[in-house]
Amino acid sequence: MRRVVITGVGAVSPVGNTAEETWNSLIAGKNGIGPITRFDTSDPACKVKVAAEVKDFDPSLYMEKGEVRKTDLYAQYAMAAAVQAMKDSGIEGKVDSDRLGVYVGSGIGGMNTFVEECNKLEKSGMKRISPFFIPMMISNIAAGNIAIRFKAEGPSMCVTTACATSAHAVGEAFHTIRYGYADAMIAGGAEATINKLSIAGFTNCKALTTEEDPNRASIPFDKERSGFVMGEGGAILVLEEYEHAVARGAKIYAEIVGYGNTNDAYHMTAPHPDAKGAAKSIRLAVEEAGMPADACVYINAHGTSTPLNDKTETLAFKLALGEEAAHKAMVSSTKSMTGHMLGATGALEAMACAYALRDGIVPPTINYREADPDCDLDYVPNEARKADIEYAISTNLGFGGHNACLVLKKI
Repeated sequence: MRRVVITGVGAVSPVGNTAEETWNSLIAGKNGIGPITRFDTSDPACKVKVAAEVKDFDPSLYMEKGEVRKTDLYAQYAMAAAVQAMKDSGIEGKVDSDRLGVYVGSGIGGMNTFVEECNKLEKSGMKRISPFFIPMMISNIAAGNIAIRFKAEGPSMCVTTACATSAHAVGEAFHTIRYGYADAMIAGGAEATINKLSIAGFTNCKALTTEEDPNRASIPFDKERSGFVMGEGGAILVLEEYEHAVARGAKIYAEIVGYGNTNDAYHMTAPHPDAKGAAKSIRLAVEEAGMPADACVYINAHGTSTPLNDKTETLAFKLALGEEAAHKAMVSSTKSMTGHMLGATGALEAMACAYALRDGIVPPTINYREADPDCDLDYVPNEARKADIEYAISTNLGFGGHNACLVLKKI
C-alpha cells in the first residue's frame, strides 16, 4: 500500500481566513459565533439569532473580479482554501497534470445564488435570471473551478453527503492515492448557507438552537445543549503520496492512515440510537490504520451540540474503541468555536487533527459547563491541552445516515 501524507492546508472559517489563523484561534478557544448580520432577524418568526459567520473575507485575493461575479460564495470559499493549500504545499508544477486530482464537495451548493435568483424571478420575471445561475448554483462547480485553476486532469469528483461531505472527500482522495490512481489530490469542501431560507429550513426541522447567547449556543456534550449553530467556510487539504512528497522535499503535517465509510440506513435526520453505523465507520478506519489499542489518541468529534448526536457519538466511541480506550482518549468538538460548517466541516476538522499531531496541542471544547451522564468522556473542557498524541481520529455524521471517519498519524 502506498502511504499518503498531508503537505498543504487551506481554510476560510468563522475563526480565521487562513489555515494558520484558524488553528491559532482554535487552540486559543476563540468563539466565532455571534449575531447574524447577513439578514434582518427582527421578524418574530425568525427564532434563530446567531450563526458562525466568516468575517472580512476578500475573494479578490484569490480570484479575478469577473470570476467573483460569476461564482457563489461557497465556491469562493473553496477556491480561497484551495489556493492557500496549493501554495502551502508547493506542489504546483511538480506533479503531472494527469496525476493530480480534485475531490471537493458541498452539502448544499450555491444556496445564496438560488435564493437571489428566486427573488429576482418573483420581482422581475424570467428574462432577468442570470445566465450564470446554473453554474453558480451546482454543487460540483467548486471542484470544477479548482481543477481548471490548477490544471488538475486526474480523478475529479464532487462528494455530497451532507455534514460528512468533506470527510468523505478527504477519505476517498486518500484511497485514490493509496491504490495508485493519483499522486496528489486537492480534497475538502465548502459551504455558505447563512440566509433566510436555509436558516428557516433548518429551524423548522428542529436542528438549530434558538439560544441567543453566543457562549451558550454551540455547547457540544454539555447537558444544556439544544441544537447546532449554522457555520460556513471552506477547508482544503493537499494529499500526496509519501515518496513523491519526500522526493521534492515537501513539509509534511501528518500521515492519513485510515478511513471508514458507512450508513445507518435508519432515518433521514436522526442517528441510529444504538450507534451501530457510526461505530462501524470508526472501527473500519482504526483497523485500516493499524492503530494500537494503547496509543495516545485525540478524537475531533462531530460534536454538533444536538441532544441526539452527542450522546450517540459518545456511545459510538465506546463501541468502536472499547470503554477503557474511549475514556483514555482526549475528545473535543471544535464546533464549539466554528459552529457547524456543513460540507466544509470534515476537512476543517481533519486539518485540526493534523495540526494537533504536528504541535502536540489538543484544541478545547469551549463553554463546556454542565456534565451530561450520557456524555462521560474527556471532552478537553474550555482550555487547550498539551499532549504528545500519536494518532488523531476525526468523525463526521450526516443527514441521510452517512458516517465518515478519518485516522491520522504523527510523522
